[in-house]
Amino acid sequence: MKKSISTLMLLLLFAASASLSSCRETKESKAEEAVEDVKDGIEEVGDGIEDAADDVGDEIEDMTDDQ
Repeated sequence: MKKSISTLMLLLLFAASASLSSCRETKESKAEEAVEDVKDGIEEVGDGIEDAADDVGDEIEDMTDDQ
């Protein structure tokens, strides 16, 4: 009887530790995805800023050429 209770407790502890481990991996993968999404967003913003700077530069050149 004691062996079966000990075995059952060991099995429950193993299952609990396995579930916590898989939960942690899920959180890590979601965090990594979030970091990648932020990186992609920053790159898009940077591209938008470069495009806007080019447009402003072109407008300034056009204005100075007209005078």
